Amino acid sequence: MSVEAATLPLVAIVGPTGSGKSELALQLAEQFNGEAINADSMQFYRGMDIGTAKLPPQDRRGIPHHLMDFLGVREDTTVAAFQRMARDAVADIRSRGRLPILVGGSGLYVRAAVDILEFPGTDQHVRAALESELESVGLPALLARLAEVDPISALRINDGKRVVRALEVHALTGRPFSSFMPERQYLTPTVQIGLNGDRAELHQRLAARVHTMVEDGLLAEVQSLIPEGLREGRTAHKALGYQQFLRVIDGTSTLETATEETIVATRQFARRQLTWFRADPRVKWLDWGQPDLGSAAAAQVNAARMSQSQGNTET
Repeated sequence: MSVEAATLPLVAIVGPTGSGKSELALQLAEQFNGEAINADSMQFYRGMDIGTAKLPPQDRRGIPHHLMDFLGVREDTTVAAFQRMARDAVADIRSRGRLPILVGGSGLYVRAAVDILEFPGTDQHVRAALESELESVGLPALLARLAEVDPISALRINDGKRVVRALEVHALTGRPFSSFMPERQYLTPTVQIGLNGDRAELHQRLAARVHTMVEDGLLAEVQSLIPEGLREGRTAHKALGYQQFLRVIDGTSTLETATEETIVATRQFARRQLTWFRADPRVKWLDWGQPDLGSAAAAQVNAARMSQSQGNTET
């Protein structure tokens, strides 16, 4: 690795869905000879393009994008597996003297890529038993059990998949899941740039984006993925928009209802994303509406490069 490459930080662009992360990533990649690494867990899936707002290849301006489209809708991955792939991508990009730019709003995946984190193993039998119990007794019962062994996690999480995972980890290790989320410490020099702005404007953006997805053929996309195994996969069918529009195909909902439900769910998701990223004091927040957004973000990257360069010189 060249001396110059050794001064390149990892740039992570974070924030709620609809805040303009993909566009800013392109701008920084063009300015700093960078490549993008996807950290949106739903963009891992081939064919899930419209509903995930995946940037089409023709709109990527020739910028390489890593960790997109590597899963079929029947398949699944883990945060630990993503961690390995993301770190391999960062090392590969830096080895070629280019700037790695992680972009996405899946908070745990971002943290897995940038921080020193340990991920406990899994056991398919333990997990299957917990998933079966989730279906039979419901989420509140499992949350109550989690509160007994890991009250910190019980306060932080409230969706079935993550509650099952937390109980699985406790069953396998005897340790609370929260103990595997230590103090925030970057694995390699990193700058996180967060995008935020007017809440009413974000709501308008999200509503407009969902309507555009519908106009662009979201329902047809969902229909086309059913033969590929969308319903059978453990994760893909739960993505925003896909679960709502599957009900339209089943005849239990209407296009109008699914559209509104997707807008509401997307707003709720954006709020959870903001809560996650605001908890990290290292994030450098910028207003997505500021006219000098690109230059302001570039200044953060340059400051990180300068800091890293000085650190290497001192060493």
